[in-house]
Amino acid sequence: MTGRGPDSAGFAVYGQGGAGKIKMTVRGSKLDSVAAEIGEGVTGILRDTHLVLTLPSTEEERVRQWLALNRPDLTVTGVGQRIELYKEVGLPADVARRFSLAGMSGTHGIGHTRMATESAVTTAGAHPFSTGADQCLVHNGSLSNHRSLRRMLEPEGIGFSTDNDSEVAAGYLTWKMRKGATLAQALEASLDDLDGFFTFVVGTETGFAVVRDPISCKPAVMVETDDYVAFGSEYRALVGLPGIENARVFEPEPARVYAWERN
Repeated sequence: MTGRGPDSAGFAVYGQGGAGKIKMTVRGSKLDSVAAEIGEGVTGILRDTHLVLTLPSTEEERVRQWLALNRPDLTVTGVGQRIELYKEVGLPADVARRFSLAGMSGTHGIGHTRMATESAVTTAGAHPFSTGADQCLVHNGSLSNHRSLRRMLEPEGIGFSTDNDSEVAAGYLTWKMRKGATLAQALEASLDDLDGFFTFVVGTETGFAVVRDPISCKPAVMVETDDYVAFGSEYRALVGLPGIENARVFEPEPARVYAWERN
């Protein structure tokens, strides 16, 4: 899918988690000794420019404070019980090789290839964006009211690290779910509150969901079998999946939320 987005790529994989533990993926340089420096009970797995820290869930705030004080050059890309989130500039195939994506496993994953149209080509601007625990979002489209939404969300405790409109969309969903909405309900509300055109794919610890704006000018295709469900911007992204010849293949309807939960 490089032709759809040669600027950068990223992916979130929902793998194994441990009881009472969380994963924190950080991005930057000179990562080899970070886990040991944070202290006892913290371990790390290094993958190229990213380090996946595993720590007791009760230690999240302390670790965040340690990073802010001692390694402000590092960026937290994702936190949760099972999510690992990697992103970098470059061709998608190269990014996937750098992080050894082919060797990863999990219940579900979300990937994205980016062609920057309204902001610079940077790692920070690559998708997915994560603003909540075990939550991530990828977006195809453009939001016209993201600055007013940002001004509304920041006093509500939603933090942003980029100027990207897609990160605001992720923050909006996090905010809605913190107020008690399910993911499906948050996406339903986004159809009224977000201006512009969009196709969202959103991952959570238990599954993922898809929604397109009422006009649905961005391409999308779904594949569903008894064993799996998959999404892509084009069918060629899905054609190599097992059993694809017997799958139900369809285009998601405008302004309709599709959500799946893992067993």
